[in-house]
Amino acid sequence: MLSLPFAALAEEPAKVEFIRVDEDAAAARLQTALTRYEKDGVTVDLIGAIHIADKAYYQDLNRRFAGYDSLLFEMVGGEKFGRQQAAAKEGDDPQVPADKAKDRDGKPEDDKPKDEKKEAGQSALHQIYKMVATFLGLTGQVDQIDYNQPNFVHADLTQAEFDKMQRERGESLLGFALKAAKEGQAQGTQPDPAKLLEAMLSGKSNLVKLEIVHTLGQGDDQIGALAGESVILTDRNARCLEVLAREVKTGTKNLGIFYGAAHFSHLSKQLEEQGFKRAHQEWLTAWDIPKPKKAPKEEPAPEAADEEKQAA
Repeated sequence: MLSLPFAALAEEPAKVEFIRVDEDAAAARLQTALTRYEKDGVTVDLIGAIHIADKAYYQDLNRRFAGYDSLLFEMVGGEKFGRQQAAAKEGDDPQVPADKAKDRDGKPEDDKPKDEKKEAGQSALHQIYKMVATFLGLTGQVDQIDYNQPNFVHADLTQAEFDKMQRERGESLLGFALKAAKEGQAQGTQPDPAKLLEAMLSGKSNLVKLEIVHTLGQGDDQIGALAGESVILTDRNARCLEVLAREVKTGTKNLGIFYGAAHFSHLSKQLEEQGFKRAHQEWLTAWDIPKPKKAPKEEPAPEAADEEKQAA
């Protein structure tokens, strides 16, 4: 076997993680990283997103987001979401006339008729997330993050762009999901079906979370390996980097990027190729899952202990 010299091994960079499971005897914690990159006085924080999590996690993110000059966020078709979210809370019509709605670059947003089927599908997906979140004792990202903030900048594809690119690449979300499930089973990263079913039948959300948390903790590796050059990963990252460059060009120095953690292995490499250096990383707990306490071992009664000694 060909072995590398010691110096080469020593120089090999350690893999940077952006999502992990931190576990001890008392609890398991699903965590996302906040990773800072710096270049020429510009700081860019990569902030991993999880779609359902503890409410305290999102409250912490809302506080942190207020401190950025620009917070770039992911959401396919989410260029108007902040205004829609605010209008929904106030009970107003969430639709904003296109000639009045401006993106951060000053260009009018697309004035296109709504695709009712797509909106119904997105609404159904949101309801599924809410049902899962409720069952697990968690809450949803879009329900807790306040996107209607002046420093929030949409840094993702429009729905029309996403659909067009997927058609051109011959991709689909369903195909990607099926491939991910198949690969996960082959690699043994899926939860044990019997244990998961037992946990679900118990009705105890923490037991279910303990069965699936390690699968989620490996999500960035799995999705990154599966997606490769794709609309869902690299094309969306390219749009994010375009928006980042535009923001930096206007003089913005303190930026955050709020994207799914699976995007960051590729995105961090792109930043490093542009001359950014990793400066700092901290971990934020999205799921804090207490483990069941083990029942104390019962000591035999004195009479029973005496009988056992006599029998021996």
